[in-house]
Amino acid sequence: MNTSGVDGVELRERARAWLAQDPDPGTRAELAALLEAGDDAELADRFGTRLEFGTAGLRGRLGAGPNRMNRVTVMRAAAGVARWLGPGRTVVIGYDARHNSEVFARDTAAVLGGAGCTALLLPRALPTPVLAHAVRDLGADAGVMVTASHNPPQDNGYKVYVGGRDADGGSQIVPPMDTAISAAIDLVGPIDTLPLGGEPVVLGEEVVERYLAAVTALALGPDRDVAVSYTPLHGVGAGTLLAAFERAGFPAPSVVAEQAEPDPDFPTVAFPNPEEPGAMDLALAAGGRDGSDLVLANDPDADRLAVAVPGHGLLTGDEVGGLLAEHVLRHTSGDGRIVASTIVSAGLLPKIAAAHGVRHVETLTGFKWLVRAGGAAGRNVFSYEEALGYCIGGDGGRPVADKDGISAALAVAALAAGARREGRTLVDLLDDQAHRYGLHATRQLSVRVADLSRIGAVMRRLRAEPPAAFGELAVDSVEDFAGGLRELPPTDALRFHLRGPVEARVTLRPSGTEPKLKSYLEVVLPAGSDVAAARRSAAGYLDDLRAAVSDVIAAD
Repeated sequence: MNTSGVDGVELRERARAWLAQDPDPGTRAELAALLEAGDDAELADRFGTRLEFGTAGLRGRLGAGPNRMNRVTVMRAAAGVARWLGPGRTVVIGYDARHNSEVFARDTAAVLGGAGCTALLLPRALPTPVLAHAVRDLGADAGVMVTASHNPPQDNGYKVYVGGRDADGGSQIVPPMDTAISAAIDLVGPIDTLPLGGEPVVLGEEVVERYLAAVTALALGPDRDVAVSYTPLHGVGAGTLLAAFERAGFPAPSVVAEQAEPDPDFPTVAFPNPEEPGAMDLALAAGGRDGSDLVLANDPDADRLAVAVPGHGLLTGDEVGGLLAEHVLRHTSGDGRIVASTIVSAGLLPKIAAAHGVRHVETLTGFKWLVRAGGAAGRNVFSYEEALGYCIGGDGGRPVADKDGISAALAVAALAAGARREGRTLVDLLDDQAHRYGLHATRQLSVRVADLSRIGAVMRRLRAEPPAAFGELAVDSVEDFAGGLRELPPTDALRFHLRGPVEARVTLRPSGTEPKLKSYLEVVLPAGSDVAAARRSAAGYLDDLRAAVSDVIAAD
């Protein structure tokens, strides 16, 4: 059924106009087959709307049409970026190993070159942090990374980074940059009329070497004796991570053979996201067989890091964030240090910051906000988000103004090596933090919807009539971020502070990339003399809270 509001005649006209400019034989054949079959429902899905360019750039399924990722969509985006920048600018372009990533990167270079910009292409498929570092290191005016991160294999995406040599150089764009680029894309005509440049400048391996030199210059501490099992989840992280470990003096990690090489089909996982159930099963099994101290996983573009301890399982992003924060603060010094987390992260980091005498800043979700926390008022030495993203800095600055799964892996390995020297593990370090700051246990609940309007209806209802309680936990206060709060930009989120047998809070926000309402749950309780018992108690409270939140969301 056509639900786009565009009639079939108009859809077919749009499709034929697209077909006339499409340079890709594969998507041309795909679209011609849809036209011949008269599949108006599929045409409506592809041509009744389009992928919107936002602060995360573009991301979507591969295929023909403006609501898909393809060469036409990418070349239009590149032309918009070129118009936004103006001629004479320099742009570094990177790409991962997904389907069509290199093609999209080269198309971007051609369009930028034709618009009078200098396009610098990374030498091969590489992690996103290498691109982010290169933008600042080379003093470029902007960067483009072709990646869909941890999305399914049928997707691809397009991220834009701001340039400059200052601390924020190589960070993701923020408003109003996204709307300016989107408006520029709207002015682009048929892509077969765009002037194209010649072959781009392909950078040499020195761009990778300079990234490695930067991340291995971070203060990690003296300990290196640690056994690590590692998986890149069929992505591009393995070569760079292994080189970083060797350069930093760590033993070579044992790489999961079945997932070691880049493969855009991600054949051994249902979903190439280390947070998803089953994604790390092969790595955990390998860690158990090898007697490893630590199991690490990067997502496919290696800007995120998952951490597990054999016999204990996967650590949450909040747990790793707390451990890394103290590691960084122990290895940095001086005034003006800042650590940052988001409105959906655990309440642990502010306590760590206070104990170390540094400032904590809370931001909206996304590293585009985290790396800008504090502005020029201080040194942002560490930031993290619960979705396994970490940005590590030192007294000499931070190598990357974005999340970086390679430098985070080095820091976690150093932590584990120090613990091993004392006959302990990362779990013991978590227990230490629980004793110092209380046990902060977190969990997520995502409710997927078929009708996006339902998410808006739920948020409006909860604003108009906040619940008095979530299960046995009474609502003590509500924070509404819609109008902006504590100098934060407005965002559609609610945070409920709860009281009862334990301290707790629930934060709700619509997903920015999927048709989901996301809930972030946290309970805080004293560790007592038996941290394991406290963890079991916290898990029970989280189970009850999860059920209560589900009931509140469903009460339409």
